[in-house]
Order: sequence, then structure tokens, then C-alpha cells
Amino acid sequence: MFDLFHYSFIIRGFEAGIIVAIIAPLIGIFLVLRRYSLIADTFAHVSLGGIALGLFLGWNPVLTALIVTCAASLGIDRLRTSKKVYGESALAIFLSGSLAFAVVLLSLAKGFNTNLFSYLFGSITTVAPSDVTIIAILGIVVISTLVIFMKELISVTFDEEFAKVSGIRVKLVNIIFILLTALTVSLSIPIVGILLISALIVLPVVTALQFKKSFLKTIIYAEIVSIFSVISGIIASFYLNLSTGGTIVLIMVVLFILALLRNTFSVNETTENRGTI
Repeated sequence: MFDLFHYSFIIRGFEAGIIVAIIAPLIGIFLVLRRYSLIADTFAHVSLGGIALGLFLGWNPVLTALIVTCAASLGIDRLRTSKKVYGESALAIFLSGSLAFAVVLLSLAKGFNTNLFSYLFGSITTVAPSDVTIIAILGIVVISTLVIFMKELISVTFDEEFAKVSGIRVKLVNIIFILLTALTVSLSIPIVGILLISALIVLPVVTALQFKKSFLKTIIYAEIVSIFSVISGIIASFYLNLSTGGTIVLIMVVLFILALLRNTFSVNETTENRGTI
């Protein structure tokens, strides 16, 4: 079984995958609680434009996706806070615009190629040493920033008005959070692909929420689900010759269904016991 570790691209995949698996639920918990899950999908489509730009210019696609997504995140926040359009409309504008931008670039580059396909659905074989370095450095940045602003993020997430009254710079916290989300989406591209990024960020958190625990325990459960899914997904995709991103997300879906069934049965048992009493 351990012969997979003889391949350098597998080791790089594990390194990048574990870093992303740790970061994704930390961002996802705030997205889910604030009902901002659609932002992950929007940034995924924006990152497609960045990937297409990188492939077209011959630059590192992950790096161009990172730059484009971060720039778009600031634009979305500016448009949303200006009150000139609704928040959902701002997301739709950037989602459709970036997708159109990617399609135009791909048509200029004579359509799809193998590299683009791997970025769409995820493939650990495309994770280069430079990608691991970028993911590791920016992963440290994301985690460190989350730790520093954790108290403010929690306060804004649960009661934004109270946070304002308490003297928290809500606008600054929101900008930092949306930038961290953009970074996380960009870092996840090589592992699960553009089309499945939102699942990696949202599913572990939604699964952990089924256990109805405290905020800290929910994060811990989400981390366990995320890391287990990524590691087992990489191993399964290697031996079964499957898509890495698809395998990882399918494992997450199975874990979510199991948690949901457990939650449903627990509620039914509690109701029956109360009825008996």
C-alpha cells in the first residue's frame, strides 16, 4: 500500500492537500454561518478566469488565479458596500463576467487543453513544487490572520450590529475575511479543481454542524472530516485511477449523509422517548 509514497507527485499532493484541508474549514465555518456560501462558487468562477489568463500568458496559473481572485474580492466588497447593487447581484456580475472572460481567453488559445482540464476537476499530478511552496506560504498567512482576527470574526459573524457598537472595525474585518476566502479558493484549485472548490470549503462544516456542538468542537469535527477526506481521496484516486477532486468530494458527501442520518435517528429516538414518558 505504501508504494504510492515512492512517487514525488503523490508526496507533493499530500503536502498541498493537507494544508488546504486544514485551511478550508476555518474559512468555511464563517461562510456557512453568515450564509455566504455562494461566495465560494463566485470566487471559483473568478479563479477560472485567472487560470485561463495564466495559461494564455504562459505564467503560473495558480499565481494568476490568486491575483485575479483577490482583486475581484475587493471589487465585490466595494460594489456590495456601495449599496448600488444588492450583494447577490454583485456576486452574479463577477461570476458571469469572469466566466465570459475565461471563455474568450480559451477561444483565443484555441480551446481546452489537458492542463486546463486538470485545473477544472483537480489532479495531484499537476501540483508542481512551486505550487506547494506558494500554498504553504499563503496557508501560513491565512491561518495566522485568522488567529489574529478570530475574536473579531466571531463577533461580526454572530451579530454585526453589536460588533459595530463594540468598536470593532467591521468593514476592515469583512475586507480581510473576503481576501482570506479568495486566497483559500485559489489555493484549493490544484487539489479539488475549480468546479468542486465550494464543496471542499462548505461540506466539512455542514457535516460537523450536524453534531450540534460548540463553535470550537464544530471546527475540530470539520477539520477531521476535511483532512480524512483529502487523505483518503488522494489514496483512493491513486489506486483506483479516479479523479482526485471528485473522489475527495464524494467521500465528503458520504460522510455528510452519514452524519445527517445519525442526526435524524437521534432526533427520532429522543421524540419517541419523550412520547413514552
